[in-house]
Amino acid sequence: MATGRHAELAQATQRPFSSKGRIPMATQARAAPFGDLASRLSATRKLTLDLAASLSDADATIQPFPDASPAKWHLAHTSWFFETFVLRDHAPAYRAFDERYGFLFNSYYEAEGPRHARPRRGMLSRPSLDEVRAYRAHVDEALERALPKLPPAALELVELGINHEQQHQELFLTDILATFAENPLEPAYGELPPPACLGEEPVSWHRGREGIVEIGAPAAGFAFDAERPRHRVFLSAHEMANRRVTNNQWREFIADGGYSTPTLWLSEGWDWVQREQVAAPLYWREDGSEFTLGGRREIDWAAPISHVSYYESDAFARWAGARLPAEAEWEDFAASADPARGNQLDGAGAVVPRPGGDIFGDAWEWTQSAFASYPGFAPAAGAVGEYNGKFMCGQFVLKGASCATPRGHSRASYRNFFPPHARWQFAGLRLARDA
Repeated sequence: MATGRHAELAQATQRPFSSKGRIPMATQARAAPFGDLASRLSATRKLTLDLAASLSDADATIQPFPDASPAKWHLAHTSWFFETFVLRDHAPAYRAFDERYGFLFNSYYEAEGPRHARPRRGMLSRPSLDEVRAYRAHVDEALERALPKLPPAALELVELGINHEQQHQELFLTDILATFAENPLEPAYGELPPPACLGEEPVSWHRGREGIVEIGAPAAGFAFDAERPRHRVFLSAHEMANRRVTNNQWREFIADGGYSTPTLWLSEGWDWVQREQVAAPLYWREDGSEFTLGGRREIDWAAPISHVSYYESDAFARWAGARLPAEAEWEDFAASADPARGNQLDGAGAVVPRPGGDIFGDAWEWTQSAFASYPGFAPAAGAVGEYNGKFMCGQFVLKGASCATPRGHSRASYRNFFPPHARWQFAGLRLARDA
């Protein structure tokens, strides 16, 4: 955990800032065994700090665009979550590190009052990165003291906070990639091995199940509220590709005029392409290189495509004579796969999609399905219930996991979601077609 203690807590609200200079959340969970919960909490909190270890204060303060957040904000917001929903509400002896931080680091919880505007998070030069680390240490030490005495309802919130922080670990990496991409020096966040120069795996098609199947998370175990209740859906005859679309296939799409053929695009997607002058995946250059967390390097043509939007994915699928899978088709396809396998995040450092791999890992996969409630959906009680339900408009579901997803975080029922223009995430696609 971070070192450093904050002194004179009683005067926190009067203390001036010092000059010293990295997705669905609410749940209906069962609290995990205490020892396992404490161990996972400690490991999760440590990984977030490790992800930020190489950053300067300036690195951690920049916000590359309004949908992204500064690295420093991710470190602080995840601590605010534990401080607010666990310690404030369930540990009577707890004293806030700084009462002003609630305004700075609340994300969008209306029940928690006013907050700093999201597009202006990059204006927060204070508190410094060191002060945010001290804030994390304060919260971590309080959690360690409080954990053995917390009631079951609070332990469920700790479980929720762990999963929430894992989501922010992925956002930390995609946001710092976007941040460094704005710098003409193109600094590397970490080191990556050179592309493996592997051959591209041939595409084959697998017949999916037909008829009535069940999707959604089972009643037992942790899941976000949007994954429940488990329910029945009907699947028509369809086939799923054995692997994700690769960079080489995307290169063929570009060469064939994919970005300049309006008949391939949804109307809103074509308007977006024209307005934003999009002609390739985010971070690609015409010289065959791409910007990554390891700096600029040659594109690995056998690796899965990433950093493409729903609009681009839908157009590619149409060009390929296929379509995006429905969420239920994808989930049924992946139901027997091990979600802990594949190229996923195991520790702090640079990551990138790699050739081969499993169903989970490398890149999230766009589906054609809107992020909407399941039959019988009920948001979690209290302020944490704001996370999913109020965003069920204008978003599309992505399934699987990426190279930046902490291993063990995802599952077949997991419902990641983003608006159709978003492409700074490690997001790609797998093709489907009617059978």
